[in-house]
Amino acid sequence: MKSHSSLIDPQLLRGALVPSLRKLDPRKQWRNPVMFTVYLGAILCTLFLLRSAGMFEVQLVLWLWFTVIFANFAEAVAESRGKAQADALRSMRVTTPARKLTDGKEASVSANDLHKGDLVVCEAGDAIPADGEIIEGIASVDESAITGESAPVIRESGGDRSAVTGGTRVLSDRIVIRVTNEPGQSFLDRMIALVEGGERQQTPNEKALGILLISMTLVFLLVTFTLPAFAKFLLGQGLGGEVPGLVILIALLVCLIPTTIGALVSAIGISGIDRLTRHNVLATSGRAVEAVGDVDVLLLDKTGTITLIPLALKGADSKPMPAAARLRRNLLIYGLGGILAPFAGIKLIDLALTTTGLA
Repeated sequence: MKSHSSLIDPQLLRGALVPSLRKLDPRKQWRNPVMFTVYLGAILCTLFLLRSAGMFEVQLVLWLWFTVIFANFAEAVAESRGKAQADALRSMRVTTPARKLTDGKEASVSANDLHKGDLVVCEAGDAIPADGEIIEGIASVDESAITGESAPVIRESGGDRSAVTGGTRVLSDRIVIRVTNEPGQSFLDRMIALVEGGERQQTPNEKALGILLISMTLVFLLVTFTLPAFAKFLLGQGLGGEVPGLVILIALLVCLIPTTIGALVSAIGISGIDRLTRHNVLATSGRAVEAVGDVDVLLLDKTGTITLIPLALKGADSKPMPAAARLRRNLLIYGLGGILAPFAGIKLIDLALTTTGLA
């Protein structure tokens, strides 16, 4: 599977334009509280623009809608890259006619019409039409499109080397294959389902970061909309000033809340899964992607098997960290990280909290 589409691929950007506009649906926007706040602000400012169409109001409305659409567009581009990987896998499906064997006679049928238990014949140069098991013959098979292994492998009837995968190609000899899967249940179909997945679930770190962003948004919301009361108090005391209007308050709020992080956090998660997919690694969850970020070296055998070896420290307290403590730790790391990251970095802050026992 090879797909190295550029981030500025025109076809990719065009494909993300319509989905980004569909994400303006309030039912999708409210899932991101920070951007939902900007979304509501853009709607209110647009309504006020109908009453007072000053240059400031026009510029503010344009920037607010640009912020919302850009966040949607970034997420749509990340999702489009994942769909492009799935399309690349679909292109590997065999669509050429298969040589179905019935009562010793061959008949040409579509690979999509093969069912479990059908017999097909493949000779040198033929593409294997479906997942199956060799029941007769021996052949050299090119499986590089599936496994990445450049050297051909030997597949023969009987034993543990009789399984073949649809989409691979026979390089020599003649074999008879019994189809083992119904249409839509092949190895490629399962890979496509993994790439497309369902709706991406938030990782624990994303949830902790989301709580922090919501807390900051609520604080700045309280600060911003108490300003008119303070302004009226100053006017009542004869100290001068001016009571800010709603449009000004919305502009100030959007400047204060962490819109950049809120806009890109979901796109970053999707891009992480897509980046692994481009290296022929299928990640079934964002939590797995976060775990990979802490891995420096990964040793695998030729078949890619990973052996689980539990490790434990003698004399160490092996009790798991409570959920509340883990959440508090994540909030501290991301909260301090947002302030001190340019100087210390997230990992140094994590080390400091671990060493001092603060989390």
